[in-house]
Amino acid sequence: MKSSKPFFRTMFLAMTSFFTGSVIAEEVRQAGQTFYPAGSQQSFKGPETYFTGEVNVEMAFPANDTIPYSGAYVTFQPGARTAWHLHPAGQHMVVTSGVALTGTRDGKVIEFKEGETVWCPPDLDHWHGATRHGPMTHFVVTNSRDGKNVVWKEKVSDAEYDASQGQLAKAAGIDTHSLSAKQLAIVPIAAFTANGDLASLRASIRSGLTAGLSVNEIKEIQIHLYAYVGFPRALNGLTTLKMVLDERKAEGIADQAGPTANAVPDGSRNLDLGRTVQTELVGHPVTGPLFDLVPDINELLQRHLFGDLFARGVLDYQSREIVTVSALASLEGVDSQLKSHIAIAANVGLSTEQLKAIAEVLNAAVGAKAGARTAEALQEVIPQSR
Repeated sequence: MKSSKPFFRTMFLAMTSFFTGSVIAEEVRQAGQTFYPAGSQQSFKGPETYFTGEVNVEMAFPANDTIPYSGAYVTFQPGARTAWHLHPAGQHMVVTSGVALTGTRDGKVIEFKEGETVWCPPDLDHWHGATRHGPMTHFVVTNSRDGKNVVWKEKVSDAEYDASQGQLAKAAGIDTHSLSAKQLAIVPIAAFTANGDLASLRASIRSGLTAGLSVNEIKEIQIHLYAYVGFPRALNGLTTLKMVLDERKAEGIADQAGPTANAVPDGSRNLDLGRTVQTELVGHPVTGPLFDLVPDINELLQRHLFGDLFARGVLDYQSREIVTVSALASLEGVDSQLKSHIAIAANVGLSTEQLKAIAEVLNAAVGAKAGARTAEALQEVIPQSR
């Protein structure tokens, strides 16, 4: 039923997308029009009473004497969603970033992406939020009837939320459960490190720690990626990890350090090990015109990437290939390398279903381009995956 607690009505009066009433923090009236400067309206966190997970609301405009509807940007971190609720006069939801989910009591779920819109008609019980893999922002325009624009109900359970995503994956013919929770969590961490989206990386690191990744495993993702996306992105990733760990420590959360890395091989042992690892990953000794022209680059790959980095342990071969595929899929202009690593991923034991699941997670967490790029590369490398 609708909450009538004075505390919430007072504290969240500005939340006109979800509560009755409105507050204009600042307005400038010019030539008969009203201008709301960026950041002039109130912003706040969604209260735990009506939301699961981390949700932030930024008001864009309030209702007024002429129009009974308001607008707000609402950002959901991975796994966050509203409680069940209805709008007496309906609501439009327009995704501005990420992938959104909205579900109804009959169990039906709609997944909609950046630039897509869903209209929720009056008096329909529903919920909406982000996928478990990535953050989402939508712009909501909410109407009012008889001074009311929302009626809140019970929270959406974890089982209801998990079922919604399983339903979408099943409809797409993809079993995301073919990857473990830790493997699933690796995908967005690697992708956002590679493309430099640090806000999304921060949220994905938090989700990864919750999913069971250790601190050292997340460190190793960043260290591994410096060989593929460079020191600047890897260092930014490590800086973001430190920020998240500091925040969680202040919140009283003690994260598990996990296994430590092995020592780097001495002398020429890294080259011998690197040749062995490279051959094992690819399935045969690596040769070709490029390495005939520049043999030094292959020796550097063998000595440092496949020798020094792979010798560190912490992440197994499959996890390292999930990292690499996810990172390359989030970048433009590296399709040939992406195809090569999809082949390597299959060679080290990742199934076609698991590779499809990586594409689905990328689609949901990072964007349609990353997901489509992976799916297309997978179809070229493993034609029977179509």
